[in-house]
Amino acid sequence: QVQLVESGGGLVQSGGSLRLSCVASGLTFSSYGMGWFRQAPGKEREFLATITWSGRNTYYADSVKGRFTISRANAKNTVYLQMNSLKPEDTAVYYCAASVYNSSPRVGDYNYWGQGTQVTVSS
Repeated sequence: QVQLVESGGGLVQSGGSLRLSCVASGLTFSSYGMGWFRQAPGKEREFLATITWSGRNTYYADSVKGRFTISRANAKNTVYLQMNSLKPEDTAVYYCAASVYNSSPRVGDYNYWGQGTQVTVSS
């Protein structure tokens, strides 16, 4: 049974930082591209960042480029999202996901999803 479990969300002031973690189990982690997405109330799920299975390549949405950094530790079956310079519009539920396509910005290319962690940025 595949599980992805996110942690690290919470309440932070505008301009602050958070680091999200996602621990995977039940799959060969190093064979999957990993991604981070978010979904705000009333909005569609939005791509944020993706990293290839090796960790050599990363890709970001324009909305977070330069502020967010995705990384992974295959030995720990963990993917991270470092979020800096947070803004109130970053408030959402954040999800990690695993894809057999190595890396992709498309929601439909991801095979497994975590349950999400809430990030709230106050102004």
